[in-house]
Amino acid sequence: MSFLEYRVKTAPTGLRKVLHVNWPLVVLVATVSAIGFLVLYSIAGGRLDMWAEPQMKRFGVGMGMMFAIAFVPIWFWRNTSALLYGLTLLLLVAVELFGTVGMGAQRWLDIGPIRIQPSELMKVTMVMMLAAYYDWLDPKKVSHPLWVLVPILLIVVPTFLVVIQPNLGTSLMLLMGGAAVMFAAGVSIWYYVVVIALVVGAVTAVFTTRGTEWQFLHDYQYRRIDTFLDPSADPLGAGYNIMQAKIALGSGGWSGKGFMQGTQSRLNFLPEKHTDFIFTTLGEEFGFVGTLTLLVLYGLILLFLFSSAMQNKDRFSQLLILGIGANFFLYIAVNMSMVMGMAPVVGVPLPFLSYGGSVMLVLLIAFGLVQSAHVHRLR
Repeated sequence: MSFLEYRVKTAPTGLRKVLHVNWPLVVLVATVSAIGFLVLYSIAGGRLDMWAEPQMKRFGVGMGMMFAIAFVPIWFWRNTSALLYGLTLLLLVAVELFGTVGMGAQRWLDIGPIRIQPSELMKVTMVMMLAAYYDWLDPKKVSHPLWVLVPILLIVVPTFLVVIQPNLGTSLMLLMGGAAVMFAAGVSIWYYVVVIALVVGAVTAVFTTRGTEWQFLHDYQYRRIDTFLDPSADPLGAGYNIMQAKIALGSGGWSGKGFMQGTQSRLNFLPEKHTDFIFTTLGEEFGFVGTLTLLVLYGLILLFLFSSAMQNKDRFSQLLILGIGANFFLYIAVNMSMVMGMAPVVGVPLPFLSYGGSVMLVLLIAFGLVQSAHVHRLR
């Protein structure tokens, strides 16, 4: 009996699939999302219809998609990884040709009544493609230069398409998420040493070319760097967001001002309070206790993801879960660093809290793949 036949015959069916779902992970995701609904309700001044209700509807649709994906055998997702990656790549090209412009960037596609952001979906399909590639590749060839070039191209091509939108935050996450999968697959650490040296050179080039005709970044991206280095230099302009975010976080103290009592957010001092800067609203209303609770919940989600990967004997499933876990961590780390002034503002949302349809649905799709790997793991 072949390995594939063995997997098919030993796969859980019907009720057994429901029982094999990683339910603690489902509960944790639902809990974090519920906190997001409460914060969105508070920011809107006690209105459900403004942000909380649409977010709840998206969460309901996303949970349905998560369970539907979870009950499909994981080897189906492995076999369709290349197709899904290719389709997402075409969507990124379509964004460049026909995309909708918003907030100075061309990142969205309007498909009838639905607006999607393909760059968010690429974070998942790229991880799937890399996991499938390393599942196919002989482990002895993982660090061979020829076989390292393939995943580098798989990462660089979509990253370039995202950079030109422009979307610096997502492009950085694609690079780091792809590098995490390669590292988990066993690629030699010396490649990373070379990359770090190149990054140092690139950063130097970014600053030395500023103001020239061939500068590497857009002017607004340079302003974000200036704001990061010294937000107080322009407190009413480029540094306004960071200054107000720090005020909101600091004013929360240990226990916060109370539910629906956040002055910085309720009085509209804090821009993007329902999207990228929602963490500061949580800190203002619930203080250190509230933010620490959220961090613990995020930590538990990452712990269950790592545990699920370690329990799985299938290489594709392991790399898929670790890649999704790395992306989830990057969402959290980049967003929180950004709103606390520890990193430049790059427009990365906080998972399951920030308002937005594309990110919510893509995250739940990703967790559906994690559940599929968990439900259909070899026992």
